Amino acid sequence: MEPRAQCFVKRDYRPVFTEGTMPRLAYVSRRPPVEEPQPWLLHAHPDLAEVLLFDQGGGRFLIGGTAYDVHAGDLMVINSGLVHDELSNGPFGLFCIAVSGLRIPGLRENALLPEDAPPVFPAGEEAAELQAVFRLIYRYLRDDLPDCEIFCHRLMLALLDRVLTISGSTTLRLPESPDPAALSHQVQGYIDGHFREPLTLQSLGKALHVSPYYLAHVFKESSGYSPMHYLTRRRIGEAQNLLVSTDLPISRISEMVGYETQNYFNQQFSKYAGMPPGKFRQSMAAKKGGDTRSRR
Repeated sequence: MEPRAQCFVKRDYRPVFTEGTMPRLAYVSRRPPVEEPQPWLLHAHPDLAEVLLFDQGGGRFLIGGTAYDVHAGDLMVINSGLVHDELSNGPFGLFCIAVSGLRIPGLRENALLPEDAPPVFPAGEEAAELQAVFRLIYRYLRDDLPDCEIFCHRLMLALLDRVLTISGSTTLRLPESPDPAALSHQVQGYIDGHFREPLTLQSLGKALHVSPYYLAHVFKESSGYSPMHYLTRRRIGEAQNLLVSTDLPISRISEMVGYETQNYFNQQFSKYAGMPPGKFRQSMAAKKGGDTRSRR
């Protein structure tokens, strides 16, 4: 009989998937080995990432323009949008899960691995344990067992964590995940310096080399504003200063704070300031006892 033992957590850890980076399980599939399988030809999944475990046989696959030989015990990760194809029709068995809403710091949406990381790697001694997890997810969803969605969601998170560790992506990724306070400060600084430009959440993420969704989550937690909400308030605040301190036409001020059309600027200004820009300028001039004429 194996002696009773307690295994303590020896190191501090940081969960990969938190509220702002939580993926969702889309489906699980099982492909048993058959002599004449129906191959899936060149295709891609624009909004899903797939994780496959080969448990029997093997084959040759084209992934992102490169051919890979795959054997039993291998894991395959296919990021969203990555075109892949089956080059050989030999019998092989596999399990597959697909996830959406995958947001890992430093990577684009629905990418589990960096773009330059090999998509095929051996699971090694963990292959049998991983197969058991795949099998549990498949069986619970196939049989539609009570609360299977919650149970399978948690199994999926555990599976993704192990895949990241086995692939070596955890060590590659963690240094790219900045301290939340520092990241929030960087986001604010970048918006303050570039609010006149046509910023988007995606362009912010690209400029700061971090997932736009993680960036948005961290900034909202720190400031109370979403990045786009902060951007709009920054633009309107600057417009208020220009309306009060200059005689520039409203159309010119609209351009200077980053709006392509004055109509949209007027809408946003009214929404955030409570009145149109012309009326705001008049009210501020009246309070100072100055010229109340509207400048357009």
